[in-house]
Amino acid sequence: MQDTASLPPDADHVLISVNPKAGRRSAARRVDQLVDLLGQRGFQVDVYTDLAEVSAEANRLHAEGQLRALVGIGGDGTAAELANRTNEGVPLTLLAAGTANLLSKHFQLSGNPEKLCQTIADGKLLRIDAGRAAGRLFLVMVGCGFDADVVGRVHSHREANPRGAHIGYASYTKPILESIRSYGYPEIQVYCDQPGEQAAEDRPSPLTARWVFVCNLPRYGWGLRVAPEAVPTDGLLDVCTFRRGSLFHGLRYTAAVQFGGWHRRMSDCMMRQARRLRITSEEPVVYQLDGDPGGVLPVDVEVLPSRATLVVPAGE
Repeated sequence: MQDTASLPPDADHVLISVNPKAGRRSAARRVDQLVDLLGQRGFQVDVYTDLAEVSAEANRLHAEGQLRALVGIGGDGTAAELANRTNEGVPLTLLAAGTANLLSKHFQLSGNPEKLCQTIADGKLLRIDAGRAAGRLFLVMVGCGFDADVVGRVHSHREANPRGAHIGYASYTKPILESIRSYGYPEIQVYCDQPGEQAAEDRPSPLTARWVFVCNLPRYGWGLRVAPEAVPTDGLLDVCTFRRGSLFHGLRYTAAVQFGGWHRRMSDCMMRQARRLRITSEEPVVYQLDGDPGGVLPVDVEVLPSRATLVVPAGE
């Protein structure tokens, strides 16, 4: 069941957070358009480039009932960063300018300034679940293994070359090739507290896998439906694991996901739902959160029902 509410009629402040490292250079023009359009609607608009400043101001205005929306210019990582820096209930939305933009696509948050202005003016508030891993919130997913190794390499390349800070699909080519050459596919154990289970003796044995995805939304990457039954308002996280490790099996799993969700019928793919889980490995394995490096296993993950509030189109 979706937890929705109308936008407060007296909340007339809109804050825009611009991350120079997120999205394409053309985003600057769209930000200017959005500012003009919101101003024509009578909203008070301020643009920030400092995350600490915009988050503090968003928390203050929300507490005073004046904040209509905190707008992030970017993608999934931008949304997660704002969620981590703001208090529960702060209304977030996105002008899509990232790479995958899974959150924006799922909730129809447009990269078009006119459409986003319409959403901010006439949309609604939707409360969705967030996940938390090692104390950090995520809105889309946790990935452990090969994909997280690639994410870590992408961000290392960006830090080494700040002039090329924008991450696009082409930014993944070299890191993917590096991971293909060097990643060893260590075994990962996933301990799930499944819905309805109470006693420790009733809990199943851990899932063993080489690829692990913990999803709040159904899609991942360029739109792969890794967890097609994931619902971001059900108070649960959907876990998808693949047991075999190699490039061949990775391509096999990708094809199965891409073409009709066949992976759910594969004997070496396991699907679970959980409120809490622990992911471990005897060898060093990295994990990523919403496309940003997260850390090294082990990690404890839990769902926080209705933790995040989004401003979405009225028809969503």
